[in-house]
This record gives sequence, C-alpha cells and structure tokens, in this order.
Amino acid sequence: MERLEQLCKNVEKHRQLICDAHDFIWEHAESGFKEWETSGYLEKAYEKLGYTLVKAGNIPGFYTDIDTGRPGPKLLIMGEMDSLIIPTHPKARKDTGCVHACGHHCQSAALLGVAAALKEPGALEGLCGSIRLMAVPAEEVVEFEMRDELRKQGIIRYFGGKQEFLSRGYMEGCDLAFVVHTSYGEGSFESANKGDNGCAFKNAEFIGKAAHAGGSPHKGINALYAANLGLNAINALRETFREKDCVRTHPIITQGGSVPNAIPSKVVVENMVRAATIGAVIGTNEKINRAMAGAAAAMGAGLKITDRAGYSPLHNNFRMNELYCKAAGLLDPEYPIEPGTEWSTACTDMGDVSAFMPVLHPYCKGAAGPAHSDDYEIASVEKACVNSAKIQVLLTELLLENGAAEAKAIVENHTPLYSNLEDYRADLDKLMIDKDAVQMNEDGTITLNYKE
Repeated sequence: MERLEQLCKNVEKHRQLICDAHDFIWEHAESGFKEWETSGYLEKAYEKLGYTLVKAGNIPGFYTDIDTGRPGPKLLIMGEMDSLIIPTHPKARKDTGCVHACGHHCQSAALLGVAAALKEPGALEGLCGSIRLMAVPAEEVVEFEMRDELRKQGIIRYFGGKQEFLSRGYMEGCDLAFVVHTSYGEGSFESANKGDNGCAFKNAEFIGKAAHAGGSPHKGINALYAANLGLNAINALRETFREKDCVRTHPIITQGGSVPNAIPSKVVVENMVRAATIGAVIGTNEKINRAMAGAAAAMGAGLKITDRAGYSPLHNNFRMNELYCKAAGLLDPEYPIEPGTEWSTACTDMGDVSAFMPVLHPYCKGAAGPAHSDDYEIASVEKACVNSAKIQVLLTELLLENGAAEAKAIVENHTPLYSNLEDYRADLDKLMIDKDAVQMNEDGTITLNYKE
C-alpha cells in the first residue's frame, strides 16, 4: 500500500497541470486531423517536463518513449485528442460546432498527468521494459469528405488516427497497449467489455435525370425513388444477417433533391456497416452494395459507390482487464468492478491496434449525460482526469513490476490477427471502393459493378 500511496501522490502533485490541460482542450475543441491547437498545447507541456517528442508533422499528434533501464516489453499508453461536431450542444464552438461530448479532452489531460507522474523520483523503480506515451488524433467518425481529401493528397491512408499511426510505423516495437476512455455513472471506474464491432464507411450517389415534376415527370429518372428502393432492399436483407456477426447498418439520406417541383437528379445516401469480424464487414458491405446497385438499375438510374475502410473489431485482453479491475479495487474499494463479458456493437480504431497486440479499452467515470449527446458534460474533473491518471500509472505498475512478469505472460499468450502491415492493409483495402456501379449497355443490358 505504501507504493500505491506514492504513485497516487506522484499524480496528485500535478493536479493543476492536469486540470489546466482539461480546461484548455475543452475550450479549444477540434475535430479529427485538425487538433493543431490541442497538439501544440500538449507538445509544449511534454517538452517542459523534459520529454523528447516524435511529432507526426503533417497531421496532429506525437509520441515519446520512457526507458526503465531494464529489458522488457514496450507498453503503449494512448490519449485521444479529437472532439465531436454537435452544433446544438450548449458548449459547442460557434465557428465549428466542435465540442468534447465524448471526453477525449480528459484522456489527453490524464495522459499528461501520467507523463508528469512518471518523471517523479522513484516512479520507475522496480519496473522493467519501456513505455511509449502517444497523443493520437481522429478517433471519431466525422467529416468523411475532408478525410477523403487528405487521403487523395497522400497525407493519410485510412480515416482513423490510430490506423494512420499504425500505418506510419509509430507503434512498431510496441508489445501491448491501453487507452482509458471517459464514462459516466456511480463509482470511479468501469471495466472494458469483451470487444467492439469493426466497420466500413459508405457513400452512395444515386444519379437520375431532372424533369418537371408536374408537367413531364415521364421524362425524368427519379433518383430519390431509386434511393428509397435501395433502402428498402437493405432492410429486406436484415434477416440474412447472422446473430453472431452482430451486424448493424444505419443509412441516412444527406441530399434528397433540390426543389419539390423537379424530379430529383441526385440523391446521396451515407451509411456505415458494422460487424464483429472483418469478414462479416466485407461480406455485408458487398450485399448492401448489390442491393443499392440493383435498385438503381431497376429505376434506370446510375449509382456511384464510394466506400472506405473503417475500423477493425476490438478484442480486449481479458488478463489486462482483470488487472485493471484489480487497480480499480485498490483505488476505489467501495465500488469493485469485474471484467465485462458483453460484446459491443460500437466501433473504435483501438480495434486496429488490437489486431496487432493485446490491448485494453476500459473506462474512468466523471462525465454526466450520455456520450455524443447535447447533455454531455464533465461533472468531476477529479474523477475523469486525476483518477484516470492514477489508474493508468497503477496499471503500468502492475504490468511492468516483478520483471514485467504480467506483461510478458500477456504477450506470450496472445496470437495477433495480423503479423505484418501488408496483410492488414490488404483486408482494409477490400473496403476501399470507388465504382460507377451501374452501366447501361448499348444492347439494352445492364452491368452491375459493385465490388472491388
């Protein structure tokens, strides 16, 4: 208990640093791949603590390494920086609509607290291996067109910040990882669930022909009716989704025509496909594209499909989850927690990290109101940020103490989904589709071309 008390004191010494970071990042909320103010603020804070940073450069984010001086695994600890875009939130920025309605600013503030605590005398005593602290951008799925433009410019390859950092080699040499997310409710901590779905991002443009809706509708091709037919076809597919695949798909029409007295010539449907395995994501995505292409063809409309790889399914490591629960019990014995056993149909790019190494994505309380809502706020900075830093330092201790016995056992007993980036990219690239999916041939036949 003496060691636990010292670790907590190491964090408490930097409470003001943590709270100041929380306040600044909350006031300067920025969406993914635009977190320049946030990253700049954190860079200065880390450098003031004496850290040497490796900066991403053309996108926000950075990492830094801590060596215990004793051989062992490399533990990766991350903090996310990006916000959501919810213009109706009372604290949203007036210029961008950005607001931290998921608590990523707390992650960044807490990770800074971890960085400061690990600089305290004796903080690394008895630990083996090394630690990489990483401030990562762009976890939230927003601004599809902006991210696709960055991809076309060659700045990013995929849409998630952790995916991009993986692709750039920033996680090379890391053996296991965790990120502690913000949550709400009684107590102080919440364990990770079993895992999360993977996903793909979708954009379908139905192309019709404009005509006077009252005088000559027969001269037009109604793109809105084609889209509606496609949505009905997607709904008719739902009974083909297997329970074990945990499939979710939830399309919306973002452009449905211009004026009511003109037959709509262009209708845009945005969608996501979520499932428990990459194979199920790819298979379901193909079904949905077939349904939309068939619907467009039935109406004589064209269809442009733009699909982009989303996130890989997340698999939380059970032993790491047990250690997190142990740490939570030491810090808040009144509210003991157990490892979660349910599968979540939400998605996170932490899943891509779990495809290469054992990971954990647990929670720290302190928020109020449901995540991603107008009602979300941080009710307790002490819980959401200071406690988060404490449990991260303690989990690091449990993993790397005693010759890093726990970390070594976790790594040795883990079989990664991918052993190299090439195989990982090959699977994700199956979801990178740009197709004119319906071709009207001169002989009157129609060719559907909807998969890679």
